[in-house]
Amino acid sequence: PVFAGMNGSAIQNFSCVIYNVFLMNCTWQAGRDAPADTQYFLYWQNSKEDNQMECEHYIKDENWKNIGCIFQNVTIGTEKSYFLVNGSSKDSLIQFYDEYIDLYKI
Repeated sequence: PVFAGMNGSAIQNFSCVIYNVFLMNCTWQAGRDAPADTQYFLYWQNSKEDNQMECEHYIKDENWKNIGCIFQNVTIGTEKSYFLVNGSSKDSLIQFYDEYIDLYKI
């Protein structure tokens, strides 16, 4: 099923901020019911023509968990960008989170 994974395991409070026109910083918090070993991975697709890219520069917390990403050389178009955050855990399936965002509005 599309929404496989433990309820409450998807990330929360996803947001992105753009700095100096070409740097984008996206952050999130772990799902409230995610197992302790959950690690999240962010993928971004700027437009339908572009390939999906995984984050190259993760922001990590004190436990080395990915809690954000810094994207460099961002090109802001007028199409909505697609963001997908999925997670992995040895204990259970993790729900994914996805969102379309108009970068030129942020």
